[in-house]
Amino acid sequence: MKNIFAIFLTLLLFSSCSKLEELNVNVKDPTKVPGESLFTGAQKSICNQMVTPNVNANIFRMFVQQWTETTYIDEANYDITTRPIPATHWNIIYRDVLMNLKESAKVLAASGDLPGDDPAVLKNKLAIVEVMTVYGYSVLVETFGNVPYTDALNQTILLPKYDDGLVIYKDLLVRLSAAILKMDQGQNSFGSYDNMFGGNMPKWYKFANSLKLRMGMLLSDVDATTAKAAVEEAAPFVIKSNFDNATMSYLLDQPNNNPINENLVLSGRNDFVAANTFVDVMNDLNDPRRALYFTMVGDVYVGGIYGASNDFTKFSHVNPTITEAQFPVTLFNLSEVEFLLAEGAERGFNVGGTAETHYDQAIVASITEWGGTEADAITYLAQPKVKYATATGTWKQKIGTQKWIGLYNRGFESWTAYRMLDYPVLIAPPTADTELPLRLTYPTTEQTLNGVNRSAAATAIGGDVVTTKLFWDKN
Repeated sequence: MKNIFAIFLTLLLFSSCSKLEELNVNVKDPTKVPGESLFTGAQKSICNQMVTPNVNANIFRMFVQQWTETTYIDEANYDITTRPIPATHWNIIYRDVLMNLKESAKVLAASGDLPGDDPAVLKNKLAIVEVMTVYGYSVLVETFGNVPYTDALNQTILLPKYDDGLVIYKDLLVRLSAAILKMDQGQNSFGSYDNMFGGNMPKWYKFANSLKLRMGMLLSDVDATTAKAAVEEAAPFVIKSNFDNATMSYLLDQPNNNPINENLVLSGRNDFVAANTFVDVMNDLNDPRRALYFTMVGDVYVGGIYGASNDFTKFSHVNPTITEAQFPVTLFNLSEVEFLLAEGAERGFNVGGTAETHYDQAIVASITEWGGTEADAITYLAQPKVKYATATGTWKQKIGTQKWIGLYNRGFESWTAYRMLDYPVLIAPPTADTELPLRLTYPTTEQTLNGVNRSAAATAIGGDVVTTKLFWDKN
């Protein structure tokens, strides 16, 4: 009898422990995250960062003087230290984008032997992850110069060294080319997990080649041989229609609404107006995109004085369409591709067509993408100030000015194009902390936690200041 009671007590004890262990299990949060979900999260993070107007994270629209501020004017005066702007940009891309992409590739590769998995689909998924990884690193290099690369994303390396920006960039081009070769356009990929293309591989193929075109062009002044090869390899396969633009749409409700809607509408803030620098040029050219970019004050478009305090009620605002919750973010579009091809033609690269043809097509693509008509574009292009043959200045000035207008709402890409072409001529306001920034400084956390490697990187690029020209910015 005693033995039976002992056995019963033991079973009861184990049963109770089992119940307690079950209570300790969090059934709401997954212990394993699918590689597809990690990819979706990384994709949303990079899109959010590239479009957000949050002054703690992204002030590139003000670097290129398309927007200016009303009451709080630090960022319009190139103050990047009062707020942790470099650190936020750095952390989002490393932590929320690149780390998630790395884990996505790891999980996807590990699932490759599971029953029912299609090897061709898996191969496409991994190729897409690699393309987005290249994109993420390219943004970091174009922002800071030398950055952690070979030591990056390795949790066993607490103090990662910084790699040379040019070396990184050329390696990224090699990786991108390899990823493009692995794409099977006849197969599926991420499907509904992909919020840009819905898993459409022909569109991913065009996006990847368009990215290769852009990266190749960026090397034109520092390594013409590599640049020419990349551009000419990519040119036949780039985005050819606005229907193929790399865009991500948002939803009506938080947290999946557009960050512009989050920061300009739901926050109830009136922090930004159109900058006079930008609007004055568009007014001079009678640009039909003014109505698509901004609101009117009375019957005219009026920009606030760049870098000064501006009364929100007296100047043109961001067009309400752009502030809608579902307004899409664009990572790449036909207009940018055509401007890049125009630059390539001027540099003697074999891209098909003439600089003028691509310039015209870029402007048509921009106007129609924003909701204008081809007739609007034809009328605009007929003006002597716009027409390629008669517009003022060198080819860099002509393309640079129109690219600046065409890349509206894409502050980072506009800033990169400005640094590459040096047009339009932008002058810092008299109250600015510095001349117009040509890079972001390294995060202060890197100075305190990874000081030796950060100092070596700063020395290598010519100084950790915003006016240091990066390796590709030669002219």
